[in-house]
Amino acid sequence: MSHQKMETAFSLRSEFAEKSPVSKAGTLAFAISAALATQGVYAEEVTLDKLMVEEQGIAADGNPYAEPDAPYKAKKLSDSRQTRDIADTPHTMTVMTKEAIAESGKTELKDLLSAQPGITLGTGEGGNSFGDRYIIRGYEARSDIFTDGLREPGLITRETFALEQIEISKGPNSTFAGRGSTGGSVNTVTKKANMDDTFTTVEAGLGTDKYKRVTLDTNQVLSSDTAVRLNMLYTDSDTPDRAPAGEQRQGVLASVVHQATEDLKVSADYYHFKADDKTDTGYAINRTTGGVNKYDPAVQNGSDFQRGEADVFTVTVNYDISDDIRLENKTRWGNTKNEYVVTTYSGVSDNRPTGLRNFTGWQDNDYVGNQTNFVIDKDIAGMRNTIVAGVEYGKESVRSGNYTVDTTATGAVDDPYNIDNDFWTGTVTKNSASSDLDLTTVSVYLMDTVTVNDWLEVFGGVRYDRFDYKLHSYSADENYNYDDGLLNGHLGLVFSPWENGNVYASWSTSSNINGGEADAGTNCGYGGLCNADSDAYKNVKPEESVNLEVGTKWNLMDERLLLTAALFQTTKDNVLEGADYDTAGSGNTGENRVRGIELGLSGNITPKLSGQFGMAIMSSEILDSYYDGTQALSGRGGITYPNYIGYDKPNFADKSANLQLRYQATPQFAFGGTVTYSSEMSGGQPDGAASDSIKLPSYTVYDMFATYDFSRSLSVTANVQNLTDEEYYTAVYRGGSIVYIGDGRSAKVSLKYKF
Repeated sequence: MSHQKMETAFSLRSEFAEKSPVSKAGTLAFAISAALATQGVYAEEVTLDKLMVEEQGIAADGNPYAEPDAPYKAKKLSDSRQTRDIADTPHTMTVMTKEAIAESGKTELKDLLSAQPGITLGTGEGGNSFGDRYIIRGYEARSDIFTDGLREPGLITRETFALEQIEISKGPNSTFAGRGSTGGSVNTVTKKANMDDTFTTVEAGLGTDKYKRVTLDTNQVLSSDTAVRLNMLYTDSDTPDRAPAGEQRQGVLASVVHQATEDLKVSADYYHFKADDKTDTGYAINRTTGGVNKYDPAVQNGSDFQRGEADVFTVTVNYDISDDIRLENKTRWGNTKNEYVVTTYSGVSDNRPTGLRNFTGWQDNDYVGNQTNFVIDKDIAGMRNTIVAGVEYGKESVRSGNYTVDTTATGAVDDPYNIDNDFWTGTVTKNSASSDLDLTTVSVYLMDTVTVNDWLEVFGGVRYDRFDYKLHSYSADENYNYDDGLLNGHLGLVFSPWENGNVYASWSTSSNINGGEADAGTNCGYGGLCNADSDAYKNVKPEESVNLEVGTKWNLMDERLLLTAALFQTTKDNVLEGADYDTAGSGNTGENRVRGIELGLSGNITPKLSGQFGMAIMSSEILDSYYDGTQALSGRGGITYPNYIGYDKPNFADKSANLQLRYQATPQFAFGGTVTYSSEMSGGQPDGAASDSIKLPSYTVYDMFATYDFSRSLSVTANVQNLTDEEYYTAVYRGGSIVYIGDGRSAKVSLKYKF
């Protein structure tokens, strides 16, 4: 077959597949039929054509955003506003594909994120809720979590059973994300119904620490234009070596897609998730010696719980207005709940706990969001312009309160330390709401990526967010109402004089509002409303951040391997500094900065060896602060704050790295492992100064995995987490009384059957 006729057959197949989605087998048959109609074909030529088509295809249960035949390399982002491949996007992106997630053996979003370079965890504290709390490049990101491109507020546990991909954007990016996003944002991409094929996959796993996990993923093509998909989860396990701490989760993601016409596609999904956990508050820092006091879990059999629940419904409409104009509309309604009673020891004497304390809280979050994008891809003035014009609406309604715990000593629970007030099994009473927040935001944005010539692309974007903030404090019987606007921009240049590589430079900004962390209420020091005890809160300026970044990206190994490197600097100004974490605040008196270099690798290093690597080397500094050594601690005998200026940021690791490797030893057998490293980290208040007396040591953790395919339908995977049983710590409470312990050694085996 001539090259011209072979290309004609493949072109016809591609056009047909786009206009009328059919099964993979049907697509292949059409391609071969088109070739035969053009010219007689020898048998060996038919085989060659078949191989060409299959190489371009994606398995029905595969990741549509991944690079074909490179399981650890994502080719593009799921967000339609990111109009270029990752290799041509002018800022740092860390992307975990479905294969990398599955083989890591980690099933919680927080465990996956905390292993990535530049990301650390924070604890639940007196001023913010217990739940998944992320810190990216030293900046709070607990409210910067998105699912399929829409913000998903609420501090809840997030699982991986229904995820296709995890996309981490580093540095301020308010043009895309809106308010916040100082250190970056996280977008989780869900598995969606598709019309490629019908399949069902069942996976069941057993392991140490009473680990049990069952998942179902089934996609059913109902007709040539409609398909449904169902993902289900049940899991139950103890925390390794820390029982009775443990977790129990159940989840469902149901989705449907319908190709109504050639140009109109409608999809919808419903997500339900429920977690019923007992949280281990770990150890405590001895602030005199700097060491760690170690003891058994403080989890109470009778009273402790951490329950999370989510119900989210999303509808997406895609309509091709013309060949170069596309409309996308997403609407989401959701409710999340987070409620907890978490016990820890209140003090230590002679390395033994001396008492008990508990943290309690509940939060009910209702929200609605709508995002409408027009994507225009056409030549203007002889240059390709990809324009995104959008409008976004979001409303969060958050009610929060706490519990009263009866701590009467009962002696019913075994107390290994014989604490005077004993362990309790007392009653827990849910109190009425202490605060009620309504936060409404309307946003407009305009972005354009211009291909100036073969070696230069320019990206520019601007976004305006108008918000209306209404907080009612029942305890103070006060209403706090104000509104304001945020204007942010983004500019990037990509120079590509080489065939496989580029260099880029970018400038981006972000802003966050007074009271922007919905779970913090009027706790100023944790992102809640500052100066709530007067009308001064209305005059507080938004916090502002600017990121400068230069970098390079290289697509190698036939675009199956991506190498990246970036130098960056993020400066945050007008920082709100909380006075003793309460309703008072010092105003926009703080300024801090983070500088660093980040390196990345993802894809096929050799035909048999795949890998994902990331390393961040960073430094932080408090540049300006109200607390300069002269400000007194109110009500504490005239004791003064230390001078914060020149200190590092808290919850910040100067060096962090993660390497995951996979070697395909035979067509059936593959094995690999992960190495995660973090340098030491100090505790402290968000955007305050790192504490000299609260430090977590550095650590290195090794994981291993192996997979074996018995057939195309049946496979087994074995994982060993924390192979050397390293004792390490992932987060610390600002006072040092809570030190989260990384999971000890565990092992599990999972059997997967696909039919």
